[in-house]
Amino acid sequence: MKILFVASEAFPFVKTGGLADVVGALPPVLAGEGHDVRVIIPDFSAIPYEYTAKRTHVCDFEVQLGWRRQYCGIEKTERDGVTWYFMDNKYYFGRPYIYGMGGDEYERFGFFCRGVLNMLPLLDFQPDVIHCHDWQSGMIPALLKIQYAHLPFYTGIKTVFTIHNLQYQGIFGIREVQDVLGLGDSLWTDDKLECFGCANFMKAALVYADLISTVSPSYAEEIQTAYYGERLDGLLRARKHDLHGVLNGIDMKAYDPSADPIIEKNYNKDDLSGKSACKEALQKELGLDISPDTPVIGMVGRLSNQKGLDLVDYVISDIMRQDIQLVVLGMGEGRYFNLFSWAEGEYKGRVAARFTMDHNLAHKIYAGADIFLMPSQFEPCGLSQMIAMRYGTVPIIRETGGLRDTVLSYNEFSGEGNGFSFFNYNAHDMLHVIERAIGYYKNRKDIWQTLQIRGMTGDYSWTHSAGEYMKLYRSLFEQNKPDEKAPQLEKNPVVVEFND
Repeated sequence: MKILFVASEAFPFVKTGGLADVVGALPPVLAGEGHDVRVIIPDFSAIPYEYTAKRTHVCDFEVQLGWRRQYCGIEKTERDGVTWYFMDNKYYFGRPYIYGMGGDEYERFGFFCRGVLNMLPLLDFQPDVIHCHDWQSGMIPALLKIQYAHLPFYTGIKTVFTIHNLQYQGIFGIREVQDVLGLGDSLWTDDKLECFGCANFMKAALVYADLISTVSPSYAEEIQTAYYGERLDGLLRARKHDLHGVLNGIDMKAYDPSADPIIEKNYNKDDLSGKSACKEALQKELGLDISPDTPVIGMVGRLSNQKGLDLVDYVISDIMRQDIQLVVLGMGEGRYFNLFSWAEGEYKGRVAARFTMDHNLAHKIYAGADIFLMPSQFEPCGLSQMIAMRYGTVPIIRETGGLRDTVLSYNEFSGEGNGFSFFNYNAHDMLHVIERAIGYYKNRKDIWQTLQIRGMTGDYSWTHSAGEYMKLYRSLFEQNKPDEKAPQLEKNPVVVEFND
């Protein structure tokens, strides 16, 4: 099949979150199965020179946005069997940020969506499926059906839209979006593009995409409820037969403790001795007390309420009364910058916090920590818990979304499980589970090692997920095939005339 991925970021070119990991890892797997897979992202100024230097110019044209006519250049490179395109416009994408600071996000990503559709005839590439990711590409399914479907080139192109995080929807004023994309007044009704008096890029995709997916089976169920649905739960329930949860995977080669060049010492499930060396190296690098018997709890991710950090804030003194060390890596809300800065000073040698995006340090934390804490309020999929388990670091999670789909709490009676979990979004429930995990770490080394090995031997690859996506893609075309069992019309049907 011919598949075009459209997203705002992709690893290793540019990354702010898990979206980039998915868009960077899934296309090469599909390409490896023989499909013609291509990806397009904006040509952000943040893309390192090592990638921009190796590109070739494909074409350039103008994109009309209302009264504006804007330059659009397409650059490309080949990597891992995939053709990667970059949409060049310095005014929109040459800024010193990726998202959210200019007040014209609707124009930037409206340009991106229209540019993607306009470039296709110039590439000599007619995709079977355009697979869009998150709100930044959400207008593509709508524009395709409203403004392009009557053109012969676009006839038959199907769209799949993946929700990575329903909380971020791309909400703007209707008049501003109309001005940019030329969408008439008749389209701004609650069954089409209008959403609570606003324009909503994600809702546009949910209405017009042929199929909708999200990044875990549990999240697909959760977002159909009012609690998780972010005011779009009614629409998602209406399209529940077109909504599918496909669990994300991770790059098993990039996250492999037996071959990772970043960590202090490599190790595997048969010889975990290298993990102790990684722990000691992490303690030294971050200024923690060198204590091999003290469990290190790691946290890597965005510092926000979504990640459950308000629970940590509420009981941090109780957590630190345990014989543990805490390592935090991430960027986000000032509230949590203050919290962990205070904790670092209050518990010297026992807490280390780094407020940055540091890929290498993240690897060292996954390898050097004993426990990985992820108490999210909601979590569409979550990659960190899978990466942690890959490195033999036992997770503590709240049972939500993809966390529930990947981590099973240890059952002392049946012996099942690969981590620890709690269900209610409650700080003391979390504290109790932390204490339970510490108890097993200190007193039941045999069980702890079993949990480590189960985590390290789990299959978190994209192979299964890629197969699920291919089933979705093919189902779009199987729907159009005539049913062989259904009775066929005669070639020369009888014509019945009605006369007065």
